[in-house]
Amino acid sequence: MTAKEKLPRAVPSPADQHSTARESWRIFGIMSEFVEGTERLKPIRPAVSIFGSARTPADHLYYLQAEKIARLLSDAGFSVISGGGPGVMEAANKGAFFGKSPSIGLNIQLPMEQQSNPYQDISQTFQHFFARKFMFVKFASAYVVMPGGFGTLDELLEAMTLIQTGKSRRIPIILVHRPFWQGLLDWVGDRLVGEGMIHREDLDLVQIIDEPEAVVDAIFKHYETRGFLPLPEEHELMLNL
Repeated sequence: MTAKEKLPRAVPSPADQHSTARESWRIFGIMSEFVEGTERLKPIRPAVSIFGSARTPADHLYYLQAEKIARLLSDAGFSVISGGGPGVMEAANKGAFFGKSPSIGLNIQLPMEQQSNPYQDISQTFQHFFARKFMFVKFASAYVVMPGGFGTLDELLEAMTLIQTGKSRRIPIILVHRPFWQGLLDWVGDRLVGEGMIHREDLDLVQIIDEPEAVVDAIFKHYETRGFLPLPEEHELMLNL
C-alpha cells in the first residue's frame, strides 16, 4: 500500500457541503448573466464600445469629446455601448441618447464609484466583470478609448490581447487624445517591442485620433469593403471567445 493510499479520506463537513452548493448556484448565476446580456443586446448591432474614466467631470475636455463622438456615431447609425456609470461613460451614453441610435449601459455592481447614469435606452447590470467584458467585445464593431484609469486600461489591453492572439476579430481600436496616450505607446514600442515581448506590427492594433469626426471616418474606412457585422468565419471565431 502506498503512502498516498494510507491517508484517511476527508469527510466533507456540513460547512464544506454548504460552500460547494453555493459555488454551484453561483455558476448558474454567471450563466444567467451571459444569457440575459446576449439576448438583450442582440438587436443593437452595429455598435461601438466607448471607454474612459468614471471620474471625469461634465465640463472636462474628455467628457465633451466623448459626448460629441458618441453623438456622431449614433447619428451615423451605430449603437453606443458604455459602462453605464458616471464620467466619460455618462458622456458616451448622453451623446448617443440624444442621437438616432440606441444608448446602451453595461453597469457593474461595485462598492464605490459606479452609479448608473440616466442616459440609457438599454441598461444591463452585471455582478461579474468577465461577463460584462465579454459583452463589450462580442457586440462591438469598434472600440473608442478615452483617457481613463485601471478599468479603461484593462478593457484596452483585453481587446488588444484577444485580437493579437486570434481569439477575436480585428476591429478598429481608437485612442482619443494623443497627449494622454502617446507616452504609453512610446513605452510599448521601447520596452515590449524592444525586448521582443510583442511584434512591432502589434502596435498597428491601435491608432490615435483626436478629432471626433475623424474617429467616425476611421471606423467607416475600416469597413468600407465589407459589412459591419461579423463575417461567417468571424462569427465562428466569436463563438469561442
